[in-house]
Amino acid sequence: GIAVVQGAELAVEEINASDSAIKFSFLKQDDEADGEKALNAYNTMMDDGMQVLVGPTTTGASLTVSAQTNADRVFMLTPSGSSPDITSGKDNVFQVCFTDPNQGTGAADYIAENMPGAKVAIIYRNDDAYSQGIRDAFVKEAGDKGLSIVYQGTFTLDTSSNFSVQLAAAQTAGADLVFLPIYYQPASVIFAQAKAMGYAPTFFGVDGMDGLLDVDGFDTALAEGSYMLTPFDAHKSDDLTTSFVSTYEAKYGVTPNQFAADAYDAMYIFYAACQALGFTSETSAQDICEAMIPWMQTYTYTGLTGENMVWTADGCVSKVATAYVIKDGSYASAG
Repeated sequence: GIAVVQGAELAVEEINASDSAIKFSFLKQDDEADGEKALNAYNTMMDDGMQVLVGPTTTGASLTVSAQTNADRVFMLTPSGSSPDITSGKDNVFQVCFTDPNQGTGAADYIAENMPGAKVAIIYRNDDAYSQGIRDAFVKEAGDKGLSIVYQGTFTLDTSSNFSVQLAAAQTAGADLVFLPIYYQPASVIFAQAKAMGYAPTFFGVDGMDGLLDVDGFDTALAEGSYMLTPFDAHKSDDLTTSFVSTYEAKYGVTPNQFAADAYDAMYIFYAACQALGFTSETSAQDICEAMIPWMQTYTYTGLTGENMVWTADGCVSKVATAYVIKDGSYASAG
């Protein structure tokens, strides 16, 4: 959540400092990844004059809020809420991130092509729609591709500090690859506990793992040789990435992850809409919403997290997931 706020905030500050006639007022609320709190936060910002929503961060909060934005006719562009249910049946809700099925399917396809003999374990969070959705798509595609899944273990938010049971079961089952459709905070705990028990499988994560190398106190050597699918690499050398990373690091003191990059892209997408459609501070949220819906289906965007990104009528983005392997404490293309 903090990364999403910072990525969006940085884009707003850049736009406001430019010679553009378009300026933004930036509102933010912490929903604590909770649906009810997210709805309260949304209503607070609506009372404060919100015209468009870039958020929420997580799938659960986005599921609740998207229903309300659809009823209110407020345009919603979530940087990182990845379940297809967020946009399903809601013509005003769009995503910058990959959908859960895309990530699960993409991960299974990569493993089947590059590690076909792997014995796979899955550790996922069963009270999180993001983790559950990716796991479901992965299992289906793994079955279609003939991958061997030898163990599946679950956890919840309340049990995300001890993975000894799951790791021991995966090791006993002979898993030499552990698929982690989870966020980087519990992943960092899993890496440390696996090392402590002498278990050294190949770990494979998705975009929620981006940020692992910057967890306070985490020994990055533990992640050496692990894989993830993510749309953003902070170590790329193109001008847009290097400028964003250097500015972000100078302002916030940390390296940006894909959550920050997706939010930054989201703000520039809306900025492009303002330029194209002539929105002002006097344009109602409802008028913005009705103009944005057809515009998004014709717009093509190249940014930090993808080239020539386009959107379908169901709000899903088309962009390429890239596999990275952690090598010498940074990302390297996994081919």
